[in-house]
Amino acid sequence: MDAERLIGVTRHALAGSGEAWDVIAEAWQAQALAQAIGNRLALSGPPELRGEARELGETGGRGCGLPDAREAGGGRPGFDGPGAGGPGFNGPAAGGSGMEMFGAEVRFGDGSRARQLSSVPDARGALTGLAELLGEVGIALVAVACATDEEGLYWQCIEAIDAADEASDRVAGLLRRLVAQEQDRARKETRERQRQQEAERERERRRDHGRGRGR
Repeated sequence: MDAERLIGVTRHALAGSGEAWDVIAEAWQAQALAQAIGNRLALSGPPELRGEARELGETGGRGCGLPDAREAGGGRPGFDGPGAGGPGFNGPAAGGSGMEMFGAEVRFGDGSRARQLSSVPDARGALTGLAELLGEVGIALVAVACATDEEGLYWQCIEAIDAADEASDRVAGLLRRLVAQEQDRARKETRERQRQQEAERERERRRDHGRGRGR
């Protein structure tokens, strides 16, 4: 599935998250997707973006990871087993006591939507959509953090907010670079058209001058 479709699926799933722990799970789905898109652009995206895209991939993998899909299933969009929060989700909605997280590594289990990423055909469109998704993730997490009295859930929100903010900064940097490159190409194309037009006018003047001398 291409990047923009996956982003749309994730935005829809986030909007439909009915429980606090579902929001957390979708936040990490978005983080994994940011990592996957960054890695894909670093390998095959526009050359001018590859360095910063690699940094986005690294950012997406830092902090916390997704719940590990090897543990159990999930019943929410993008997850595969019985727990309401998804694979490895051990939060209240799944009947457990908390969410399992994995240090500085994102583990792409069967429940990670990012595993379905096949291509990023439109880098600008994908990055714009990813920026919007990460912004929505931040808003949803802030709402959960402000509403909860559960300390563990609160700190999961804070950690996920920090990760989303860092990824958002990387995406914004990529978009700025992409826009700057597009503007630079547009200026070069404009200068080239002007040069060609000037050359054509000069040829026309010479033809007119030659015809005048021949009379």
